[in-house]
Parts: sequence; C-alpha cells; structure tokens
Amino acid sequence: MRLTPEMVRRAHREEPDPGPGPGFTPATEAESAALVEALLARPEAPGPGEPLYVFAYGSLIWKPEFEVTESLRGTLRGWHRSFCISLTRWRGSPACPGLMLALERGGTCVGLLLRLPAEGRTEALVKLVRREIPHREGADMARWSQIDTARGRLPALVFWAGPKGPNIEHRLPLGTVAHRLAHACGHGGSGAEYLYNTVEHLEAAGIHDRNLWRLQDLVAEEIGAWPLPRA
Repeated sequence: MRLTPEMVRRAHREEPDPGPGPGFTPATEAESAALVEALLARPEAPGPGEPLYVFAYGSLIWKPEFEVTESLRGTLRGWHRSFCISLTRWRGSPACPGLMLALERGGTCVGLLLRLPAEGRTEALVKLVRREIPHREGADMARWSQIDTARGRLPALVFWAGPKGPNIEHRLPLGTVAHRLAHACGHGGSGAEYLYNTVEHLEAAGIHDRNLWRLQDLVAEEIGAWPLPRA
C-alpha cells in the first residue's frame, strides 16, 4: 500500500468537537432501543434462536464495537462502496468537510459478516445503533439484506445503504474524494486514517477493492506532495 502510517500521522491534527450540525437531532438511548426493537421485529430479520450478523464494509471491519463471535466473507449484490456522506464532525470539520463510506446502488460489495454474541445481543445492537445512527434523521438508514456466502445466502443488518439527505454527495470524482480525505480531520481522526484502516483490514481479510486501492494511491500522492515539516 502506498499510503503509509507516517502519511496518516502527517494528516492528523487536533480539532475540537463542534457538536451536531444544524438539522441533526441526537437520538436518545430510548429511541435507539426502540429502533432496534423495530428492526428485530421485521419479517426479514433472523428469529430469536438464529444467528444475527451485521455486514461490515468499512469501519465496522476494524472497529466493530461488539464481541465478534464469528466472521464470514460475504458479497452484497446491487450495492457498492461510496464515499458520499459529507462530514463536518468526527472525521471532518466545518472548515474542511470530510467524507464517510456508505453504500450506493449498483455493482457488488465484498465485506465481512460479523456475528453478534447470542447473550446480550440486543444490548450490543443498541450500542452499535447508537454509534452508527446517532441522529434521529438517520433512523431509516438500516436495512436487512441477503448476503451471499460460502454457506449460502444469509440475512445481515446493513447500515447506510442508499443514504439520502442534504449531507449526501453522489458521484464525486475520485480526485475530489482523495483531496478531501487527505485534508479532512476532526476530533475523531482524519480521513486518511479512515481510508488506511479500511483498506489495510480489507486486504488482511483477502478482499481487494480496486476503487479504494486507487483512492489510497491518490491520497498518498496528495500527502506526499506536502512540504516536509521543519525539524
């Protein structure tokens, strides 16, 4: 990989947390619990005695937030990874917005099915939902999908498939995405770090995403052109 840990360190800077932007209302814990209850009640959800998987295609691969009891390679058909969610918080700032991965229509996405523990899985899912969908406005950004695996098709919960709203930027040129990831940083880290961790862990799992591989090359090229800091 051309993007190196040293380049990732150069892209980092300390940024304050600006708090939720206008138009976003933090979800309460009760609202997150109600959303999980509704998700588990859907007819396409696994039953109480069946395994519960989450489809990981980005940061969930390297930071799942729950005890992973099993990991399976899987393919979600009809969707592809896309840096399309504009961020002015976490890995971006109002002055330098970042981008986060979501899934957009078309193509295929190879990722990992992560199985939640049987004991306390509802509580673990509430914690995960509070991380992935922290605002009321994103409550419909989770869906059950069928994932192709070596064991056949398995249902899994997928976050941010078909995102919509004012902070979504569709079909950005790869060069634009690379520039924003190289420069954006927030109180939760940098865009370069997010990309590096995602590509590194996908490769470790034997998953090669050609688009992300080209993207990390462009981000490395951008950061590599910066003047070196004075000793």
